[in-house]
This record gives sequence, structure tokens and C-alpha cells, in this order.
Amino acid sequence: MRSIWNGAISFGLVSIPVKLVNATESHSISFRQIHAEDNGRIRYRKVCELDDREVSTAEIGKGYEDADGTVIPITDEDLAHLPIPTTRTIEIVAFVPADRIDPLQMGTAYYLAVGAAPAAKPYTLLREALKRGDKVAVAKYALRGRERLGMLRVVGDALTLHGLLWPDEVRAPEGVAPDEKVTVRAKELDLADALMDTLGDVDLDDLHDEYRAALEEVIAAKAAGEALPEAPEPETGGKVLDLMAALENSVRAARESRGDGKAPERAPERRTAGRKAPAKKTTEKKTTEKKAGAEKAGAEKAGETGAAAKKVTEKKAAAKKATAEKAAGEKATGAKAAERKPPARKTAQRSTQGSARKTAAAQEERKSARKPPAKKAAPRKTPA
Repeated sequence: MRSIWNGAISFGLVSIPVKLVNATESHSISFRQIHAEDNGRIRYRKVCELDDREVSTAEIGKGYEDADGTVIPITDEDLAHLPIPTTRTIEIVAFVPADRIDPLQMGTAYYLAVGAAPAAKPYTLLREALKRGDKVAVAKYALRGRERLGMLRVVGDALTLHGLLWPDEVRAPEGVAPDEKVTVRAKELDLADALMDTLGDVDLDDLHDEYRAALEEVIAAKAAGEALPEAPEPETGGKVLDLMAALENSVRAARESRGDGKAPERAPERRTAGRKAPAKKTTEKKTTEKKAGAEKAGAEKAGETGAAAKKVTEKKAAAKKATAEKAAGEKATGAKAAERKPPARKTAQRSTQGSARKTAAAQEERKSARKPPAKKAAPRKTPA
């Protein structure tokens, strides 16, 4: 890889010669401006206003335009005399934990390659010190005409320099967050957690630029004179009225895409707008219907199919019918037996009545025996 800057890392009194190499590259597809009528290239020519002629790159220099329009030429030799130590030096100013660096400040990344053989030892020393301390180095350096802020960290066995924005270059997020107060329920957070767990981790190496691939496909079809690929219909998402339902559907879709068909557990006590409450069962329902419904629900809950549940219900109904027929038969048999027994009851009744009469006669006899003999009345005297 070609270096874009040569200098040294200043590490206290230690100096490490290094080369700056781009750590990233762009794979974006660029277009040329053309004349729509004949596909001719549209080019920008660099013309000197005073000479009214096109000039080459070698003839172009740098200059500063003053407020009154005066141009002050600045050469590379002039820039070499800048009164700062970072013109050719990456000066480390502090070592801090990585979480102290705001990701909003991070910009272009560069690899730091060893600039000379003697630099291998101090290069390795700085790398291992950053590893053991689990820290990053904050540094200043000058590149492309201005001083910049940077962060040195370890990537594999190499040192990496990340360009950082100065703190005053990061804008405050004022007016970005919603002004109104929004209350998030615990059940909604639980579903959001479930969605994050379902999506899980991802290998960043598996991600790719789908837009670039699709653009290459269109260009290839156009070059071959073939029909252009059909664009998929855009998804029309309606207004989300129920956040809980949207979260549940998202969890379900994520699980299905990963081959896990388990439905998300619905949070208890949830009510959605416009949904009618289930009608209460009245006590007038037949007992057999309640049992049949309960048996069917039990079969479905156990994972049985509708056919199996129906079979179980029919089996139970047949058993109940057989039991009812048996009970009816026993009742009929008892009625016939009862019809044959009345004579015996009448005989027993007569015998009982006769015994009662005899007992009453005996009691009368006893009473008569107990009565004292009647006194004889004195003879009436006949008047003389």
C-alpha cells in the first residue's frame, strides 16, 4: 500500500518513524457527466483568468485571498516553517480509556506502518502498552494543510490512527429529540428486548452493499442490451396504531426468518383499541356443551389437531350416550319390578290390619277384666 504521509510518533522522549497508509477504500460506483444528445464527456478545464488559457496541474499553486481581494501565494516551503511541532509528528498528548472517545468524533482511519527498521522495537513497545492498559492514545498531527486531532488504537498487530473531529466541531443534539413527554410501558420494553434478542448478533463480514450490487446489475443489463431487472414493489407501511402489536409482529417475523416458529408470549392484561371483550358464558348452557368445549380446548392446547380433538369429543359423547341409555334401561327394569310387587304389598297390608284388629280386641278384653263388678242397687221400699 502506498503511504500518503511520512513522519514520526512522539511518545515522550521516544520517536517512532512511521508511514501513514489509508485503512479504508471506497467501492462506490461513480458516474461521469455527459452530453445527453451525443454522450460526449463534459469536462472542467482549469483556465487562468489573466491569461485566458488552460493551465496544467504543475502550474497550479496555493494562495490565500485577503479581504480586499489581494492574493497571497503560499508555497510548500512556507508551510514547512509553521511554528508548530506537529507538521511531521504525531504527538501523543494523553492515554485514556476507549469509552472516553465520542463515536461522533471519529472520522477517517489510517494504518501506521513502520518507517524504518530501528522503529520496530518502539513500535511494538507502544502497541503492547496500549494492549495491556486497555487504553487508546489521543494525539495531534498535521495533514493536508491543517492540524488535526487523532486517536491511536491497536487493531490486530498494527497501530491505527483515527482522525477525530475537534470537540467544537460536534454539534449539540438540540431540537432533535421529541419535545412531548412520551411514556414507555414496561411491557413494551420487554417486547423490544425480545426483538433485540431474536435479531441477536451478526457477523459484519456477512454484510454487503446491496445498492452497489443492484446498480452493477442494471449497468450490465444496459450494456448487454437486455431488459432491465424489475424493481420490487415498495412496502407500504400503514400508520402504526398499536405499538404492542407492531412489536409482537416484528418478533414473530424475526423468529420465522431464523427458523424459529415459536410465537412470542403475549403480555398479560393487554387490551387493544377496538377489540371486543369475549362474551360471558351464561349458566343456561348445557353441561354437555361445556364439557365438550373444555375437552376440545384441552386437546387443542396439548397440540392435537382439530381432527383429533373432534374424535375425542365424539368418543366422549358416545360414552355419555351409552351411560344415559344404560341408566334409562335400569329405570325401566325397576319400574317393571315395581309393577309385579303390589300383591305382596296388599297381602302384607291385610295381615297388618288383621293383627291390629286382634290387638285392639285383646286390649278391650283386658280393660273389661279390670273393671270392678257393678254394685247392686238397694231395693226400693214400697209405701204402706
